[in-house]
Formats: sequence, structure tokens, C-alpha cells
Amino acid sequence: MEKRKLGGSDLFVYPITFGGNVFGWTIDEQKSFEILDGFTAAGFNFIDTADSYSHWVPGNKGGESETIIGNWMEQRKNRQEVIIATKVGSIPGTTTKSLAKDYILKCVDASLKRLKTDYIDLYQSHYEDLNTPIEETLEAYDQLVKTGKVRWIGASNYSVPGLMAALEVAEKLGLPKYQTLQPEYNLYKREGYEKELEQLVLDRQLGVINYYALASGFLSGKYRSEADLNKSQRGAAAKNYLNERGFKILKALDEVSEQYNASLASISLAWLMARPSVTAPIASVTSLAQLEDLVRAAELKLNNEDIAILDEASSWQ
Repeated sequence: MEKRKLGGSDLFVYPITFGGNVFGWTIDEQKSFEILDGFTAAGFNFIDTADSYSHWVPGNKGGESETIIGNWMEQRKNRQEVIIATKVGSIPGTTTKSLAKDYILKCVDASLKRLKTDYIDLYQSHYEDLNTPIEETLEAYDQLVKTGKVRWIGASNYSVPGLMAALEVAEKLGLPKYQTLQPEYNLYKREGYEKELEQLVLDRQLGVINYYALASGFLSGKYRSEADLNKSQRGAAAKNYLNERGFKILKALDEVSEQYNASLASISLAWLMARPSVTAPIASVTSLAQLEDLVRAAELKLNNEDIAILDEASSWQ
């Protein structure tokens, strides 16, 4: 595996990001430690979470994922060996988004405490906040970078106009610039990213760590009918993909996976990693057996013919 540079930062990551939304949701702390141990033992080093994970679980309030990661790093004494990305701006239990300066400064300290560290490698705006001036948000990040609490910043779920505006304000005022984008992107959902965002990130040389890389598990091939949806707690989300387009993509994945003796999940991730604009797709697993799919994906080099088969089956144009 070769490390990839995250945008214009000095962060170098291996080509798969572990999605920390499962911590405190579908797996408890003990299982999370086991998975994190396996992930890093396999050579990976990049973990993504958010201060709001996993507030949607009954009894949770948000911050559970960061707490588990912090406890793990403290026990393993490996903070210097891993790159931690977290997010701010999504207020747990509400639909409100806030990137106000005072809110960011309050939240970063809470995240640092839960993560049991004194710095965050990549601090991301979870969603755009149209009610807060961009200058105010970037000034907050500027303060955090100068005090050493944050090394670099990124954007998640941003629109083209929102991302362009933020980059232009940063350049004009000499404030920290978003170095990464975290969009939804996978073999099934291509249009939203490829139509406009992809060219922007290439032009601005931003790193891309896309989420739902496996379309809520659908691209693993685990869900092929409604009867399969109860196979996991996350199965219901795969229902939206059970249609003609989804089945066409699964058929192509079945075909390509045979050529490489690899799982559909591995092929789906390898297709993403072959995309020039993608740095490290985000994927989650809940067992060591599933972790093997991530390892295999990072080893795969799909040839142009097989990429073309997947491109055609998932074409949106």
C-alpha cells in the first residue's frame, strides 16, 4: 500500500478511511477496539468520526464514537501513529447546523477531551451553515490552527457554490483553507459528485474522503431482495438500491469479482480508489472477517477493461 497525500496538507494516509459511525452504534467498545486493532495492524492509519456520532442510538447523546476512539488511543498509546478526522456543526438531536465561532470553539474542546488528545489532524465542517458568515467560521478555525488544537480543516456535504465561496474567502483573507471534501459517492450514487464537485476538487487539488462508499452495504452484495434487509441493523438503508439500476451494478460487480477472486465490497472500493480524484474512501466494518475486504481492496489494481465494465453498468449519463 502506498500513502496518499490529503489535499495540500502534510497528512499522508493509506487509501481507505475507517468510518467511525459504527462505534457506539452497531459495535460496542470492546468490539470497536478489536476492529481498530485489526485495521491498524493491516497497515491502515486514518479514522474518521464526528462529534455527533452516534446520537441516533436510544440512550446516546452524541460523542460516543470519539470517546471510544480516545479510550483506544490512550490504551494503545498510539496517538502519533494514527490520523484522526472529526467533524463539527451537526447539533445532536436537531436538524440545526452551526458553524458559528463560539459553537466551534466550544465543541473542539469537548472533542479533544473525548478523544483524549491535544490536537485533531483534520477538523471538518459537517454541513454548510448558511446562517453564519464564512469569515466567522474560518476565523474560528484560524484560531484553532494557531493554538495547535487543529492541524488542517476540511468540508463535508458542501455544495459547489458553498465550497467555492469558502475557498475564495480563505484565499482573500489569508485564512485556513479546506484541504478535503467528504461527499457521498459510490458506484450507485455517482452523478451528484461527478457532475460538478469532481472537477472542482481536481482543479483545487483537494483530497476526497467519500462516505457511503459501499452504499450502506448494498454494494457488498449482501442485500439482493427485501428479504435480506433484516440481515443487519443497517439493512433498511439498502432498500433504496433494490431496483433495476442497483441490480445491473451488482451483476457487473459479480462479473468483475470473479476475475480477481475478490468480494464485491473489495471491488467496489477498488473502483473508487482507482478514481484520480478520490484519496481514501470511507468504509466501516463490524467484524474482522469484513476487515479482510478492506485489506484486499487496497491490494487490488483493477485493469481498464474491468473499470469500464463497472463504469458502463453504473453510468448516470
